[in-house]
Amino acid sequence: MKKQEELICKEVNVRPFAYAISLIDGKWKMHILFWLWKKEVLRYSELKRALGKVTHKMLSSQLKELEADDILIRKEYPQVPPKVEYCLSEKGKSLMPVLSALCKWGHTHMPEDWQMS
Repeated sequence: MKKQEELICKEVNVRPFAYAISLIDGKWKMHILFWLWKKEVLRYSELKRALGKVTHKMLSSQLKELEADDILIRKEYPQVPPKVEYCLSEKGKSLMPVLSALCKWGHTHMPEDWQMS
């Protein structure tokens, strides 16, 4: 069975797909990208409020990963209290047609009685 899996992987280059998924993998990353797409610039507290049930630890972790992958830009202002804003990088903006297509698909296929949990 292992040889068959290796053959399939050689026939199909899965690396670009795996790379793309690695950037958006995570419970909150797509939600973060959605809100930054719609609002363009958000402070940390605004983003946390928009996401709802996300914990501070999880949001911080997901934001750090998106920043490390050059998907978003974190801008920190030297003031008291601290002010931090997030926006999409050019690389992040280039993902928005994919997110837009996903939103259109959801709009087309969402059942009338579907409720957000």
